Order: sequence, then structure tokens, then C-alpha cells
Amino acid sequence: MKEKEWEKLLRIKTTGRDDTRSDTFRYPYEPTSYEVLERLANTGFIGKNNTLLDYGCGKGRVSIFMAYQTKCHSIGIEYDERIYNRALANKADAVSGNRVQFLCEDAVGFKIADNVDRFFFFNPFSIEIFKSVLANIIDSYYEAQREMLIMCYYPSDEYISELMTVDMLSFVDEIDCRDLFDGENSRERIMVFAY
Repeated sequence: MKEKEWEKLLRIKTTGRDDTRSDTFRYPYEPTSYEVLERLANTGFIGKNNTLLDYGCGKGRVSIFMAYQTKCHSIGIEYDERIYNRALANKADAVSGNRVQFLCEDAVGFKIADNVDRFFFFNPFSIEIFKSVLANIIDSYYEAQREMLIMCYYPSDEYISELMTVDMLSFVDEIDCRDLFDGENSRERIMVFAY
């Protein structure tokens, strides 16, 4: 399905890049391609018994799509109040909105609920913030031990280096997405790690 067809089916509006509040620590809003999300949904890493946390959820595409495709529960957090309000508007109309929650929060101080076991990143912020968020995820594990998967789409070398150095994190899979786009961009992949 093309972008417009998915938007119509899900009854949401999430297209377009937004650089309004981006800086050296928080990167612009850019939606993850539906083709990439389809590929992730078809892996079986996310199912109806999982709760997905999307960091830097923007207008809510990942949360709404995954709740629709996999029947999971999904939480999206977004620090930009204006974009967060777009996510809320999308949730109100979305076909899977009852399984989705959006919160206007800063990722660094966000308290992760015990039931969250899947984490999605599409380079929402700098490596400094990413390290703090990873520490929060690890703390969450010690508060309520469970299998947790961390999924990074289009990961930077810094993100991968950090994930590779965290004790107890192990590499699970690489979902290749290069064939979905023109060129041979090695970052067109989803790296999956388990804790």
C-alpha cells in the first residue's frame, strides 16, 4: 500500500517533515515509512500481548499503525506540544485509537510502566539523550523483570555503538530495508536488541 492509502485506511494524517523545534539534541519529526512499518509488523516481534513505547512519536504514525497491524497496545511520547496535539487528533479518528495512548513528555524523565516491553526509536534525539533513555529502560527492567526488545530504525553509528556496549543487551536481528528505497543506504534497517 502507498502512503496515502494507509493514511486513509487508518484515518490519520501523519505525512510531512517538521523541523520547527529541532535542535542539536532533538531531531526533526519525520514519519517512518509505512513499508518499513509493514516489514516490522510482519516479524512477529510485536504482538497483541505486547506494549510498544515509541520515543519521539510525532504525529503518532508508528503507534497507531502497530496497534492496528499487530493488535498491541502502544504508547507514544512526544516533547513538542504542537506535534503532540496532532497525535491526539489522529488518535481521536484512528481505527485503532482505543489501544493507543499519547503523552506529552520529555524522554529523559519519562517513567516507563512495568507492562512496556517493546521500544521503538527512529533517531528522535542525540546520543546523549539516547544514553539517558537507555538507562531508564534498564532501570525499568530491574523494577519489573520481563523480556524487552529495543528496535532502532535507521540507526546512527553512535546508537549502534552504545547498544553494543550495554551489558545484558544482545543483538537479536537486523531487518534489512534497503530494497524499499533507491540507493544502497546501509542505515535503511531496523536493528533489534533484547534485554
